[in-house]
Order: sequence, then C-alpha cells, then structure tokens
Amino acid sequence: MTATPVRDDAGVWLFARYAYPPNDLGFCGPPGSVAPAGAPTADRVAALRAAARQFSGAWHYLVVLSEMAGLDDPLDRRVVESYWLGGGLVANVDGVEFGRRLLDRIGPQAGHYWAHLTPALLPEAAADHGFHVFGVYPWTRLLRTGPVEPPMTVLDGCRIRPATVTARDGARVTVSVRPLTWDGVRLGLGASETVEVEDRDAVPGDVVALHWGRTCGRLDPVQATGLEQNTLRRIDITNSRLARERG
Repeated sequence: MTATPVRDDAGVWLFARYAYPPNDLGFCGPPGSVAPAGAPTADRVAALRAAARQFSGAWHYLVVLSEMAGLDDPLDRRVVESYWLGGGLVANVDGVEFGRRLLDRIGPQAGHYWAHLTPALLPEAAADHGFHVFGVYPWTRLLRTGPVEPPMTVLDGCRIRPATVTARDGARVTVSVRPLTWDGVRLGLGASETVEVEDRDAVPGDVVALHWGRTCGRLDPVQATGLEQNTLRRIDITNSRLARERG
C-alpha cells in the first residue's frame, strides 16, 4: 500500500536544521547552502531543496527511503526525521534491500577509503544516519590502525546525540550528554558529561538533538528515547563487526 504524500515544507526545514552544522564546518554539501535562518519564502525553500540534492551522502538515503516507503518526496518530513533519528519509516523498510539499493547509488563514487562498501556490509544496513556514520563511513575501521582521537572525534561529532538542557546563560545552554567511548576493543556510551553549546530557544529540561556540537531542535520523549535506543543498537551491531574483523 502506498503511503499518502504530505506536500509541505516542514521536511525541508528539518533537513536544513540537521544538515547545517556539518555544512557550516565545511564537511558536507555546498558551502553555506543550508543555513536554516531566514524567511520561509518559496525561493528559499527551492534553494534548500536544490542544495539537499548535492549532499552526496544524505540525499541518497532520503531518495531510497522515500521510494521504499511509497512516498514521492525525499524531503517529506517523515522521511527526513526517520533518516536523522532512526525509527519511524526505517522500521518498515527491509535493511538488506535498502543497503543494496544504496550501494548501487553510492558505490560508483567510492574511492579507496570506501573499499568496504561491498555486499558484506548489507546485514548491518539501515536507512538512517547512524548506519552512515558507523557503517558506511570508514572511521570505525580506523580505530585499531592508528591514533584513536581522530576517528572518535568524527564518530562522536557526526552521530546525532540526545542532550538534556540543564542551564541557560544568555545565548548559550549547558547540556548533559553521553559521550562515545572506545576501550580498545568495543565502542560504548560513557557516563553523562556537561558541555556548553549555543541555543537561543531551549530551556532547562528540554532534550535537544546535537550534531557536531550544535543543537538541531527539541526532541520529544519518544524521539529522545528512540534515538538513544537506535544508537545503542547501532553500537552493538558495529561491535559485532569489529569482533569478527579481529578474528
């Protein structure tokens, strides 16, 4: 059964909020293309839609997920939210088939750092950002081949993290968040630590999503719990692969 399309621009702005932190840092997409500020004019929405197509990773996930979910807009809010946070539509999509279609799209772009993008990756595939960070990106495979700080910095920064706001001071808030850990064998989540980030809207008690140390908006309790569970599941899947690779 084909899902009913939802033709509004909420998904466009949601994509911009989550894509902006790495874009502003120069990691993903056309420079300066998805700043979420500004009036929601038709021209601005069209520009954001055009920019989203140039995100060489996320866009392919959105296209394949929307196709498999029976939705005609890759920037449908349901598609975008499911990609960034996990759950939602992802739960109804066969991971192996999604992974096969995804690799068909991104495989031709892969260089030598991406030699692991083979059918062997399909059992851990999922239509979400967590799979992209821990499975598609090469960083988990670099944890035992050199200094761990560079890959851990990327893995912890790039994953979407739920963080609880504990205090506000002007335009900045203090949040409590669990960091990614590596004990030389396994990844995990450590005890909560506090960090300061810029946010003009959140108040103590809010749970926000962090991406590269910046907030992307509030999470409701279901979203926050689901994101934490999806992260732990992804870590378990990744640890199983790393154990197999150790032999």
